Amino acid sequence: MDGTDGAGEAGRREFVDADLSGARFVRSSLAGAVLRGVDVDGADLDAPWLPEGRFLVNGVDVVPYVEAELDRRFPGRALRRATDADGLRAAWAAVEATWAATLERVAAMPAGTVDVSVAGEWTFAQTLRHLVMATDTWLRRAVQEVPEPYHPIGQPNTEYATDGYDLAVFSASVPTYAEVLAVRAERVAMVHEHLASLTDADLVGVRRNPWGPEHPETVLSCLHTVLEEEWEHHRYAVRDLDTIAAGRA
Repeated sequence: MDGTDGAGEAGRREFVDADLSGARFVRSSLAGAVLRGVDVDGADLDAPWLPEGRFLVNGVDVVPYVEAELDRRFPGRALRRATDADGLRAAWAAVEATWAATLERVAAMPAGTVDVSVAGEWTFAQTLRHLVMATDTWLRRAVQEVPEPYHPIGQPNTEYATDGYDLAVFSASVPTYAEVLAVRAERVAMVHEHLASLTDADLVGVRRNPWGPEHPETVLSCLHTVLEEEWEHHRYAVRDLDTIAAGRA
């Protein structure tokens, strides 16, 4: 590496005249990082928690602009923060329509597309499996308080095992895409059915955070997480499908 890599103020690492071109940071914290006089041409940043904080570019917080552009690109995404039962039903209808169109797109792509990984990311099939797991976590486990909520076809997040959770609840074998589609359809229907009878009064019900039981959630916050999972993973999936379609995978 060119340049210096040493300890800066308060022991923080400092890179001066360093060449980090092409570097890849995955599941890393750059919170509070300061970049001055840097060349960021072609840099690609993906931060699902971006809306929860600030991201300054030349002194301008670009988070509102990024959010507005994503809402423009993905019609219906803006509904994900609905605060009443009718709004949540409309938000889920948008999710269903969006994923239905994407499934049609994938069905028209070359055989094997669903099993192609782009830059080590989950394949399309794995993404659908993770959404099964996400629904089981935030709807079945958190909201409905089902004792054994997980379907074995689910795809746990990378940190699941390292955080001390038992992977044995998930199947070690790779399911067929047809099996994935069937279970995913069941989970989509579960959310639809739950929302169909939901009332505004239900939304203030207190639940335990499935990853931190000491932290209370509301039914509304749990359902917001379900919607966030859907839209974020749809964004990833479409991004990678575009790469595959362009022959760059």
